[in-house]
Amino acid sequence: MAYLAWTAVSRRRHSQCYLLDYVCYKPSDDRKVTTDMAFAIAERNKHLGLPEIRYLLRLVSRAGLGEQTYVPSSVLACRENFRIHQDGLDEMDAFFNDAITGLFAKTGFGPRDVDALIVNVNFLCPEPDLASRIVHNYGMREDVMAYNVAGMGCSATLVSLDIAQNVMRARAPRPVLALVVSTEALSTGWYGGRDKSMMLGLCLFRCGGAAALLTNNPAISGRAKMKLRHIVRTNVAANDDAYSAILQREDADNLVGFSISKTLPKAAVRAFATNLKRLVPRILPVRELARLAADLLHQKLSRSERIKIDLNLKAGVDHFCLHSGGVAVIEAVKKNFGLNEVDVEPSRMTLHRWGNTSASSVWYVLSYMEAKRRLKKGDRVLMVTFGSGFKCNSCMWDVMGDLADKGAWEECIDEYPVESTVNASLDKYGWINDAEDDSTLF
Repeated sequence: MAYLAWTAVSRRRHSQCYLLDYVCYKPSDDRKVTTDMAFAIAERNKHLGLPEIRYLLRLVSRAGLGEQTYVPSSVLACRENFRIHQDGLDEMDAFFNDAITGLFAKTGFGPRDVDALIVNVNFLCPEPDLASRIVHNYGMREDVMAYNVAGMGCSATLVSLDIAQNVMRARAPRPVLALVVSTEALSTGWYGGRDKSMMLGLCLFRCGGAAALLTNNPAISGRAKMKLRHIVRTNVAANDDAYSAILQREDADNLVGFSISKTLPKAAVRAFATNLKRLVPRILPVRELARLAADLLHQKLSRSERIKIDLNLKAGVDHFCLHSGGVAVIEAVKKNFGLNEVDVEPSRMTLHRWGNTSASSVWYVLSYMEAKRRLKKGDRVLMVTFGSGFKCNSCMWDVMGDLADKGAWEECIDEYPVESTVNASLDKYGWINDAEDDSTLF
């Protein structure tokens, strides 16, 4: 009985998941793309006529991105329409050599200390897989548990965290060190056609990535930045509109790209609302849950024609780490869940500085909060991701100490928040508004 009791306590202690540290990737400056460069890229595309170029520039002007985001080297070398498989591998290697190597140097752990490796990339699925490529490049142990997650969209970071946490629980009470790698290979997913629903990705997605080390080892939990409390995953793909909100397909010219529907903001709000049904009871204090229940009961007894849920997420959350998927998605979440501009500022500024870096976006948002010294010991951070499917995944973190690492934001954090994210080139390219306006997601 004593042994069983000790085992149960030990397993519980080792079932916790701690974030030791993370590194956000900062590509080299020669990969930055400005509005002028974006115009040049569009102008040399033989598939685009003047109407398509005008439409594309209107999207760029409203996307909320600044002048310092990054694109693949193959695009800057004018090979976006003649890309090869090696371009994607080169893009991944540049990220691995910066973020993963930097994370090992920062934490003091080495490749052979890693027990579990989870990699999520959507646009590139080579053979051998990217997880094996990392194992080979860094000489990891033969018994490392490697997972390669593909096709999960911008929500894949929390899918990877869920896998890491489940591995830790399965192996408890043995300590586990897990490396989670989140990035995207844009060179292999670049779209050069003229389908308007597929052009949006060119205006939003930019190069980026992040690597994070997590553990369940209580002996080194004192070094951790945060502790993971809950993960809730939601997939509303059974709904036709949600399933087709983001869809990879061929256009009329047989060019493959990702179609982004105007129903995307609505799908994101619906998925978030569904996610909150399971998340709210876990994160809100009892008094807030009681108030919410009493309010709903009163509305039902008074036979209100429409039940309105007055949800106050701030009662249980100090910071909102929202995926910077686009202006429309950020605005939709802000409006429908009672958030203010301060709550969405980290996501909006991340979109401006880095663009939508797919699954790794939330790490840049978290890094912004840390660089601004907003994360204090005991704070609760709600991390929310959205992705094709349509999926909404969320998790709650407890901050374990006052955080102040500026990370990838070090050179520019003092410039943020910017007063306006409106593209400064609007005056220069004013002729784009001469034609009748098109309805877009912005």
